[in-house]
Amino acid sequence: MRPPTLNIFPSQPMHVDPLPKVSMGLALPQASGSKRPPEPSMELANARTEVASAPTEPPKTKREGNRKGASSASEQQEGPRTPDPKTLRRLAQNREAARKSRLRKKAYIQQLESSRMKLSQLEQELQRARSQGIYVGGGAVVGEQGLPVGISNISTDAAVFDMEYTRWLEEHHRLMCELRAAVQEHLPENELRLFVDNTLAHYNEMMNLKSMVAKSDVFHLVSGMWRTPAERCFMWMGDFRPSELIKVVLNHIEPLTEQQILGICGLQQSTQGAEEALSQGLEALNHSLSETIASDSLISPPNMANYMGQMAVAMNKLSTLEGFVRQADNLRHQTLHRMLQILTTRQAARCLIAISEYFYRLRALSSLWLSRPRQE
Repeated sequence: MRPPTLNIFPSQPMHVDPLPKVSMGLALPQASGSKRPPEPSMELANARTEVASAPTEPPKTKREGNRKGASSASEQQEGPRTPDPKTLRRLAQNREAARKSRLRKKAYIQQLESSRMKLSQLEQELQRARSQGIYVGGGAVVGEQGLPVGISNISTDAAVFDMEYTRWLEEHHRLMCELRAAVQEHLPENELRLFVDNTLAHYNEMMNLKSMVAKSDVFHLVSGMWRTPAERCFMWMGDFRPSELIKVVLNHIEPLTEQQILGICGLQQSTQGAEEALSQGLEALNHSLSETIASDSLISPPNMANYMGQMAVAMNKLSTLEGFVRQADNLRHQTLHRMLQILTTRQAARCLIAISEYFYRLRALSSLWLSRPRQE
C-alpha cells in the first residue's frame, strides 16, 4: 500500500457534493502474485445498494389483487344469479318424478309383503283342511306371480291407497288426542271450533283419497280389504252406513234440545231413504249383470263372437258401480256435516270423538280376533 498523498488538484469541481463513501467490502486478491481486479465504480455500488434496500413485493401480486377486487366488486353489483324458468321447471319435474318413483317402489314392496302374508295364510288354511280330512278339489287359477287370482291381483293404485290410508289413520289419531284434550280442558267454543274444523278437513282428505282410487280400482273399495275384518262386517258400498252411525253416537252427545232431536231424527229418516234407494239400484245392477253373463249357454263351448259381445255389455253395466260408490260416499259426507251443523261446537267435538273411538274399538277387536289361540 502506498502512503496517502495530498490531492492538491481535484478532478471534480469544488462545488459538487462528494459521493458517499462505499463500504470497504471489496474482495482481496487470492494470491500475492495475481493481478488486482478492477475496482467497481461508485455508481454501480450505489445501484446495488438501492436495489438491496428496495421493497421485495412483486408487482404481479398487486395486479392479481386488483383483478380479484374488481371481479368481486362486479359480482356484488350483479348480485346472485337466479336460474331461468326452464331450469326451474325441469328441476320441479325431476322432483315430481322422483317422488312418484318412491311411491311406486313403496307400493310394490307393500304389495309383495301383502301377497306373501296372504299366501302364508292360505297355506295354513290348506294344511288345516287336509289335517281335518277335507278334500280340496279343482285347480286354482294362477297369476303371473305364481299366486292364486284374488290374492296377487291388487293394483298399484290400491296399494298406494292402502299406504296413504295408514298414514291417514296415524294423523287422525293425533288429531283425536288433541281434540279430546281440548274437550277435557273446557276450552272456549271459539278455540274448540278450530279443532273441530281440523278434524272435518281431515275427513275431507279421506274422501279425496277414496275418489281417486274409485276411478282406477273401485272393487278394492267395495271389497273392504283396506279395512279390518271386524269393520268389514258393517261395510256398505265401500264404507259404513251413515244411518247406523247416527244410532251409535246419538246416546253419547246428550243432552239434546227438542229442536236438535227433531233435526237428527229427520236427518236419520232422509239418510235411510237415500240408502234404500242406492241399495235397490245396486241390487238391480247385480241382477242385470248376472242375466247378461248367463244369457249364453254355460255348458257348451261358447261362440267367440257372442262371447265377446256378451263381455262388452257386461263391462258397460259394471262401469256404473263407480257411480254407486261415489253417491254412497257423498251421502256419508253430507250426513256427517249436516249432523254437526245441528249440534253445538262442544257436542260436535264429542260426536267426532265417539265416531273415532267406535272404529278404534272395531280395529282392536279385529286384532284380538286374528291373534286368538286356535285349536287344530
